[in-house]
Amino acid sequence: MTTVGFIGLGQIGAPMAQRLAGWPDGLVVHDLRDEATKPFADLGATVATSVAELGAAADVISVMVLDDEQVRAVVAELLTTARSGTVIAVHSTVRADTVEELGQVAATSGVHVLDAPVSGGFIGAHDGTLAVLVGGERAAFELAREPFERFASLVVHFGPVGAGTRAKLARNLMHFIAYTGATEAQRLAEAAGLDLLKLGQVVRHSDAVTGGAGAIMVRPTAAPLNPDDGLYDIFCHTRSLAEKDLELALELGAGLGVELPLGHLALERFAAGLGVPHPPGG
Repeated sequence: MTTVGFIGLGQIGAPMAQRLAGWPDGLVVHDLRDEATKPFADLGATVATSVAELGAAADVISVMVLDDEQVRAVVAELLTTARSGTVIAVHSTVRADTVEELGQVAATSGVHVLDAPVSGGFIGAHDGTLAVLVGGERAAFELAREPFERFASLVVHFGPVGAGTRAKLARNLMHFIAYTGATEAQRLAEAAGLDLLKLGQVVRHSDAVTGGAGAIMVRPTAAPLNPDDGLYDIFCHTRSLAEKDLELALELGAGLGVELPLGHLALERFAAGLGVPHPPGG
């Protein structure tokens, strides 16, 4: 028997928890707002009046609150009532040090902490297509895997506590750098008199086909590629295309008087980052 609990029924937490409604061994939820918990009571879930009450009732507990301070407070209260063997999964994106410390404290009571931040945002939460990036003991991960699979279509175990959070921060670094690059590209397109909404349509379409930035993430190291590697010639071809197109975009920007600092940085660093730097003098 594994009762699941969910704390934090906000924009992403609520649709995640809704996917757990009807869990065979019962769902217990808690939020400070009555209007957030009422829909779950209507679905047959038990509404806990406090974090401690939920901690005493659930075996696998998901926590989706705002920040490190709230995560620390919630886990501290859970540990006042949680039984040995309970799994607490922190879905909030916080510092890796925070979940590592909480994991050490919880272990003294026989409670397991997983850091399990999610990727996919509001849409993924509603569609049940989130990715969950998990750090923690393998046994605890296996206990939580089935509940996670109710709201996620990809669940990946990265290693010990803290590994899931570090993976999420790396993923989000790429995500928001790409967003910043998109803002630079929009300025160039707008200066060229283009329809930005149509350009956005093209970007979403082509990224869905090519996989976007993830298309180059197909090797286990960021070190330079050996020329004998099967990817070497493919990546050299990608490098050539990228540098040509970056140069053309920078030329267009210069002609329109649009500064493109990220474009210049990309041209400077793309080859080395891809693992196929130009030879000296090349």
